[in-house]
Amino acid sequence: MPETHLRQGRQTVKLGLIKVVGELFPGYQLKTSYSILEGLFCNLDDSVLSEREVGEIDRRLREWISANSPIEYLYRRDGYYHYALGSTIARVIYPAPTETAQVEDFAILPFSYGFIVDFGDVGRGRDTPLIPPRQLSVNYEKHQRWLDNIGIEFASDVNALVTAGRGAKLLGLAEALHEKEIADIADTILRERRSLRVLLISGPTSSGKTTFAQRICTQLEVNGLRPVPLSLDEYYRDPDHTPRDEDGEYDFEVLEALDLDLLRDHIGRLVAGESVETPMFDFATRRRRATTRPLQVGPDEVLVIEGIHALNPALLAGVNRAQTFKVYVSALAGIGIDLLNRIPTTEVRLIRRLVRDDRFRATSPEQTLDRWASVRRGEYQHVFSFQEEADVMFNTSMLYECNALRPFAEACLARIDPGGEHAETRDRLLNLLSFFEPMDITWVPHNSILREFVGGSIYS
Repeated sequence: MPETHLRQGRQTVKLGLIKVVGELFPGYQLKTSYSILEGLFCNLDDSVLSEREVGEIDRRLREWISANSPIEYLYRRDGYYHYALGSTIARVIYPAPTETAQVEDFAILPFSYGFIVDFGDVGRGRDTPLIPPRQLSVNYEKHQRWLDNIGIEFASDVNALVTAGRGAKLLGLAEALHEKEIADIADTILRERRSLRVLLISGPTSSGKTTFAQRICTQLEVNGLRPVPLSLDEYYRDPDHTPRDEDGEYDFEVLEALDLDLLRDHIGRLVAGESVETPMFDFATRRRRATTRPLQVGPDEVLVIEGIHALNPALLAGVNRAQTFKVYVSALAGIGIDLLNRIPTTEVRLIRRLVRDDRFRATSPEQTLDRWASVRRGEYQHVFSFQEEADVMFNTSMLYECNALRPFAEACLARIDPGGEHAETRDRLLNLLSFFEPMDITWVPHNSILREFVGGSIYS
């Protein structure tokens, strides 16, 4: 599937918003804050928009589109594409068509202190109303307050610390925030220990789920609770019982690729304190082994399940919701390049995956990019639609990660054929990385989320 934030018709809508908001609210600045599935939350910097004002933005934007208003591409400089929209000059990091007739269908919905530009989600269909992203919004606001507290807003602020030799302090702040939030989640779980039996952890690819799961387990042990891991991967079906996708290939991403009857039976019995014999799956042969592993969850223990389907209510259909605690893990919010140009978290996760696959999974950058569309389809179908099911969200973004990943990612991307099918993605990611000063990773802790991608993790 095409990367949604790269669809050029959506970029034209953004240009129109820049012009319309600038005309309606002179002296105020439009801010593109964070993505919401197929939407984007926008607001005025340091001001609240009323529903009436949001309605006026919608009306004026549609008038601008209907009039086929002129858009002139000027030039590309310093990583930005520059456009003239009448007297308005807009700088954006992704290109846009210069014909308003090419915009995608959209809806503008009042939300919180701003509005959502919704393009319709591939998973829920265009005719299904957007579910307000309450959890995501709370997490974003929390992250923004923290950035305000430490005086950092844009990539340039991070670069200034790195070039001033204060990268270690920046690193320490980011890692301390992660440790504090993981400890807070563990404390919440401790307060619910009387009823809690299952901890469920999910998130999209390259979100840092593996490291988070290890670190939350450590914090649970500090609190006197013993985690008992159960891997969903062990419940894969043999190939002759595995569903196939539309191309006839085995689809290991769907929930039905798991032996659900056995899995549900085992989880139900484990929650009840019984002992079970869990299967063991051999990924080399793609078949279940003849041997099993005994497992039981005691009164001071918590069953920990991590995987892309962990938040799907169908997974634990027979377990009381009060006995579960769900955590959604992803790079939910980071820093922006400026008010109008956020860094898409999907891009950050792709950079993480390119580096990890290249360094540790014997996978070339071209192979990673070949698979990316399929990975993204799986995320929309099996991960994003359940994120609001979570009891808590954990943001794995780090202030310094693009600076730290830049040397590794540039070396990886440099091996992609500049004339090949992935040349556009290569150039796009190199352009994004150019906004960040390279940073030495010597002082990155060995339990850091970043270590999952660059190496040196104590959990490897």
